[in-house]
Amino acid sequence: MLPTIDFCGHKITRLICGGNPQSGYSHFTNEMNWEMVCYYTMPNIQKLMNDCFSHGINTVQTRGDRLQMRAYLEHQLGGGQMHWIAQTASEFADIGANIAEIARYKPIAIYNHGTHTDNSWHSGKIDVVRDFLKKIHDLGLPAGIGTHIPEVIQYAEEKGWEADFYMACFYNLARGYKTAPATQQGKYAEERFPPEDPPRMAATVRACRKPCLGFKLMAASRNCTTPEKTREAFKFGYENIKPGDAIVVGMFPKHRDQVAENAGCVREILGQR
Repeated sequence: MLPTIDFCGHKITRLICGGNPQSGYSHFTNEMNWEMVCYYTMPNIQKLMNDCFSHGINTVQTRGDRLQMRAYLEHQLGGGQMHWIAQTASEFADIGANIAEIARYKPIAIYNHGTHTDNSWHSGKIDVVRDFLKKIHDLGLPAGIGTHIPEVIQYAEEKGWEADFYMACFYNLARGYKTAPATQQGKYAEERFPPEDPPRMAATVRACRKPCLGFKLMAASRNCTTPEKTREAFKFGYENIKPGDAIVVGMFPKHRDQVAENAGCVREILGQR
């Protein structure tokens, strides 16, 4: 295994396989979305999880949609050992019902979808997110908050919310109210990845006493166009989060073995050879 952290009672690796590519969300172009959809058949999703485990990654983070719930069920039934951290799915009208359905598939934790969290923040209704933390806890699972906005984490901590962890985006893709990719994929054109964003979120993560899972470190493929840029991004990430935090990276091994490359890079940076 790659180096691990204690995450809500589970030992998870400090590199986690992200789920956007499996659901066809590239945060790049609609053409790449479709390429991901066509590549990630159920056999290839299963292969991804098994390849991750064989390269020392023991955790996957994906959306709690019907495809990903089924995928993780098949992984379990096939003897797979990956942990699953589940995100609520923005296309479900009833988030509470979505949470209850996700829980049946045995994730190790559930967190509220970042776009829903951020839209609640922008509309002045952020406190509704706390209700979903309670629903997750009522099902006996650790509960987290996903967000692209550093101030959301600061607010929840100042108010003493019962969040067990945070999914923290290195880039603020929610500077205003927005639709989710699941409902309006053309919104990608409005997303920005300015270089000043990662240091801001990293400072918020370091100041937070709870585990944080940093995501979009690669700026949705923009920061990993070469092996050198990939290593630079990982190095920044691990040097600027807490030792008890982890990084979530989506992987799309159609053209390159990104699983092996990412695991090897992280192993080198964290000093495990």
